[in-house]
Amino acid sequence: MIDLYTWTTPNGRKISIMLEECGLAYEVHPVNLGKGEQFAPEFVAICPNGRIPAIVDRDAGVSVFESGAILIHLAERTGRFLPRTNPGRAKVLEWLMFQMANIGPMLGQANYFANTAAEKIPFAIDRYITESARLMKVMDDQLARHEYLAGDYSIADIASYAWVNAGFPLLRGAKPEIVGDGAHVARWLAAITARPAVGKGMAVPQV
Repeated sequence: MIDLYTWTTPNGRKISIMLEECGLAYEVHPVNLGKGEQFAPEFVAICPNGRIPAIVDRDAGVSVFESGAILIHLAERTGRFLPRTNPGRAKVLEWLMFQMANIGPMLGQANYFANTAAEKIPFAIDRYITESARLMKVMDDQLARHEYLAGDYSIADIASYAWVNAGFPLLRGAKPEIVGDGAHVARWLAAITARPAVGKGMAVPQV
């Protein structure tokens, strides 16, 4: 059994999708970010950074925070969605880190400055939206050559899906001169959305 500490964000849904894809038994513990529950001592004991998601894998006797680390842990535990040998393993990890270092942070900042920040700073909004659009073009170029980001469906796709699903339509409209028509990202999104486990994972937590 796995305890999943999560909320209704793209980072949280990476892990619920992965758990559903792997068919692992898990118990959901919602961590309400709006109420500051991520800073509660009992959660910080699991995740010192005070950020969701985190898991406690009771069977393995380990707790893991940071969504990329959790995906790798679950992939290695189940033998799914991460090749055991190179070059396949290296390619999946490349695109996983592309999401962790680029897609998540840039789309997150774009959303913050455009929609959440009390002060609207045009330079910041344009900077993050422009960079996010560039990243969508990088993905589109990769997906023109491969069905999924690293060839076969993998944790790289699972990591990227929830972020891109939320941000791609807006970026394609805001920066068409960068993204282009984004046909390959659109095809990729549709294929992943059609997976039953993805639909179930995207509905977690139910609040």
